[in-house]
Amino acid sequence: MIGALKALAKRHWPALRLRTILLSVLLFAAALPGLGAIGLRVYENALVRQTEAELVAQGAALAAMAGAAWPGARPLAAPPPDARPGDYYRPEPTTIDLNASPILPERPAPIPAVPDPRAVAIAASLAPVIAETTRTTLASILVLDAAGVMADGRPGGGGLAFLPEVRSALDGTTRTVIRRNGDYHPVYSFEWLSRASAVRLHHARPIVADSKVVGVLLLSRSPRALFRGLYEDRGKIIVGVVAIFGALIVLSGLVSRGVTRPIEALSAASREVAAGRGGVPRTPTTAAIEIQALYEDFRQMSEAIDRRSGYLRDFAAAVSHEFKTPLAGIGGAVELLQDHAATMSPEERQGFLANIAADNARLSHLVTRLLDLARADMAQPQADAAVDLAAPVRRVADGVSNGSFAVRVDLPAALPRVAVPEATVETVLTALLQNSRQAGAGQAVIAAMVAEDAVTLSLADDGPGVPAADRERLFEPFFTSRRAEGGTGLGLPIARSLLAASHGRLDLVASATGATFEIVLPRADL
Repeated sequence: MIGALKALAKRHWPALRLRTILLSVLLFAAALPGLGAIGLRVYENALVRQTEAELVAQGAALAAMAGAAWPGARPLAAPPPDARPGDYYRPEPTTIDLNASPILPERPAPIPAVPDPRAVAIAASLAPVIAETTRTTLASILVLDAAGVMADGRPGGGGLAFLPEVRSALDGTTRTVIRRNGDYHPVYSFEWLSRASAVRLHHARPIVADSKVVGVLLLSRSPRALFRGLYEDRGKIIVGVVAIFGALIVLSGLVSRGVTRPIEALSAASREVAAGRGGVPRTPTTAAIEIQALYEDFRQMSEAIDRRSGYLRDFAAAVSHEFKTPLAGIGGAVELLQDHAATMSPEERQGFLANIAADNARLSHLVTRLLDLARADMAQPQADAAVDLAAPVRRVADGVSNGSFAVRVDLPAALPRVAVPEATVETVLTALLQNSRQAGAGQAVIAAMVAEDAVTLSLADDGPGVPAADRERLFEPFFTSRRAEGGTGLGLPIARSLLAASHGRLDLVASATGATFEIVLPRADL
């Protein structure tokens, strides 16, 4: 399922420019204040609901006290021992939502009426508790009788039974409404952004005694102010906004100098290089570290392509030359046989056929060695290779040695392992020792030297050595001084390519006494 969705997204994903992506990110960052404003709206609604929850808690406690103290009421029963949530405990949820709940007009003046004496007595007994609660919570608390008449004896008292929240409480249902606050006067400039600044919550809860509604508890309170703190810090907020936009401008310039422009320059240079014109531009100092590394990688790739192109041109010319000679010999012999076969003696015909066979054998040998070179060039390093050099070195020395050619091995006792396959070590040593023997050497010595990161095998012999004039071209493909004896000039290039695949190398080191081959092999214990 996830794979199918990823495939669908890849098929329909638009191609975006880097500047478009960066612009989108910056615009999102600039839109964060707007998202913050939405968050403030949600937080403001949460504050209003928190105020309602506080009124519910206060009203529930005071209404229970009033119902228990009502004249003639039976004492409240304790909760059963097996009481469970949902059966006995019923949490009362909040009902107010600033976005959905209507805002009613300010609470009108009460209608003159005489309260029930029992309600007056209850209000008088609860007066100290109500006063202490009001002092702490700033909530207005009124005690009404069963007819909705104020029973606390304050001036201007009367009936409030016409209010919808009071009617609901008299019917036995708790209700909370939002009303405008007539005593509110804006103090801060930002308060017009808040819907909760000029409203007041009114919570009406029935007072129940002996399962009958005997009165109503009416509580009201303004929600907590949201923008007062914002207004008090308005100077800091303005500085912050200016700093944000300044940072956006600086970031835009940084992105342009560090990412967009360098990438565009590198893209143009890539097209020029592909067309065979121009080169890699200078790495911009203002570019990001990753972009600078990309420039260096591109420069190395361009140089490698140039070297490879030159190698292929030279290789094609050398292959053409190597194949042209035997092909010309075969073609000439075939032409002579076609024209004069009837007049030739058997010995002459046999000579021409032998020349054709020899040239064909050389071509086959060249093709085989070219395939070996191609495989060596395409070889990959062997993972987790850790070879003890002593075994393959001694095995090659024993295999090559004979009555006219001796190989002496001089290796230290504790030789570290190398990260090169045994087959590569054997192939390279065999090629070098065969060259020494074919050059006329009677003895060869293989020694080893251990460095911090590599083991170097040195091979020296008592032969005539490599002429100074040939040392520069010794590792070029098809360069050989034994062409008449069937040499192809591919043995050393193959050996060097095999070692390069394992991050090793083969060098010819000149000295006062001659020249020595050195095989550098990376250590496997690093």
